[in-house]
This record gives sequence, C-alpha cells and structure tokens, in this order.
Amino acid sequence: MVERDLRAQLFDVQAQIDALTKQKRELEKALEQQRLTELKQNQHTQTKKITVVGGQGKLGRLFVRLLSELGHQVKTLERDDWPNAKQILAEQDLVLISVPISLTLDVIEKVALHISDSTILADLTSIKRKPVDAMLKHHQGPVLGLHPMFGPDVDNIDEQVVAYCAERDVQATQWVLDDLALLNAKLEQVSAQSHDNAMAFIQVMRHFSTFMYGFHLKQENPKLSELIALSSPIYRLELAMTGRLFAQDSQLYADIIYANPDNLALLKRFSLRFQAGIELLEKGDKALFKQEFEEVHQWFGNYADHFLAESQRMLKAAHYNE
Repeated sequence: MVERDLRAQLFDVQAQIDALTKQKRELEKALEQQRLTELKQNQHTQTKKITVVGGQGKLGRLFVRLLSELGHQVKTLERDDWPNAKQILAEQDLVLISVPISLTLDVIEKVALHISDSTILADLTSIKRKPVDAMLKHHQGPVLGLHPMFGPDVDNIDEQVVAYCAERDVQATQWVLDDLALLNAKLEQVSAQSHDNAMAFIQVMRHFSTFMYGFHLKQENPKLSELIALSSPIYRLELAMTGRLFAQDSQLYADIIYANPDNLALLKRFSLRFQAGIELLEKGDKALFKQEFEEVHQWFGNYADHFLAESQRMLKAAHYNE
C-alpha cells in the first residue's frame, strides 16, 4: 500500500515537472520573441538588402530567419537561380555564402562577378583561409569571414560562438557584427590562418577520432543496446556523441577533414602517439603511465578542474531534461 502511494506521488510529481518544463519552454519562446521585437525597435541601423546564397540549406535557413527577424530584406539564391544571379545580386548590402565547403570557392568566384564594390561579401564556411583568400582575390569590396560554431538545429544564437575574420573595410562590415551581437552571439575575432589551426584540434581531430571509434565499434560488432544499458551518463553521452556524428551528412565531415592538407600531418602525429601509448601498455609500466597522466594534468592546469565541474553541470542538466 505504501509503495503504491509513493509511486502515485512520484507520478504526480513527474506530471508537474513535465507541465512546468512545457511552460518554461513556452515562456522562453515568448521572451525570445519579445527580445527580437525590442531589438528591431531599438535598432539604429537601416534595413539592409541581403542575399543568402544557399539560403534553403539548413544553416542558410537559420540565418535567413534570424536576419529577417531583425527587419532586413532577405532573399536567397539557389542552384537553379544562377541564370538570374545578376538581377538577384544587384544592389545588395550583404551577400552571405552558405554552401558546402566543396562548392564554396567556385560560388565565391561566380558571386563576385555580379556584386558591386560596396557590397559586403561574407561566408559561413567552417574553414576560413581558402574562402577568405578567394573573397579577397575576386571581390574588391568589404570582406568578412564568419564561422558559426554551432549546428543549424538551434532555435537562436544566444550565447553561441561565432568566429569572425575582419578582412577588408572593417568599418563597412561592422553592422553585420553588431547584428550578431544584438542576437547575443559570442563574437571571437581571429585571423583566417589561426582559425584553421585551431579547427584542426577542435573539429578535425575530434571528428576523425569519433569516426575511428565508430568504425572500430562496427568492426568489433558489440551489442549496442547492451553498451547503452550498462553505461553511466558520461559514457552514454560519449556513445551519443559518436552516434550523432553518423546520423549527419558524411559529405560535411569529409569536407572538414580533407579541407586542409596540414590535417593529415596532425593526424599522423596523433597516430604515432597513440601507438606509443599502446607500447606503454605492453611494457606494463603503470608508474610511467601515471607520470604521463600527471604531466598532461599539469598541462591542462586549472582548466582540468574547470572542465570537471562544467561536465558535471552538463550531465545534471541532461539528466534533468530527460
């Protein structure tokens, strides 16, 4: 009887939590709409004419929506629209390239034929040196490299990182950055080369390591449902991040990994160090393992404890939202 009553109470509490969670989401959505309304009312810049090349793609659609919500006149240019490109791109304040990496350089060259020297040419590519160089080469006007460090599935870019390379005529491109700041994006200025060097560690190594982990799992063929059932939240999260990669577009990750020839050299160094780690295990020298572990700990410094606390907060949040 007591157990049944407790289960009933637990059911009621969960129902209340679900209702409050739904209410919270509705309030967050209302607050976001109110914030956008206030942004448009307080905006001192004029309405801009913007074309997003590839605006029907996932990331393109996000930026079309966000820029439209700020009051700009936004249109798109897609693959079938190139015969009318001259008309579409005429008198635009900003042309934003949002196409796959493999197409970006060709699209930049084609776009540059139809825009005026006063038009800002910008891109959203996850590599920066080659697109930026191409924009500077083919366009004589303002150039801005952008890399949104998030996927297209976000509802807004509040607190999301956007890396940017201010390449030519910074004053002319400032309104684009101001708009992103109005949307509460976290703007990080970086040179194109420094960006690509950082992405080799942030994206390329992570994506390739995840790819190899998934590839290894597939070859070993364990029972995935059993791995999930036996995993604690942190290990289940790692499995989820692996599965998440393979649920997405293989072309995107191939483009990122293959984009820079320097990535191969970095991955080869990683492979050599991985092999050295295997040799360390073969020696059975736990003392040396612990020494190496401590040296890495020292390299991370205070960030190690910071990341521990941050990961614990993330796990608690994920558990609460399940």
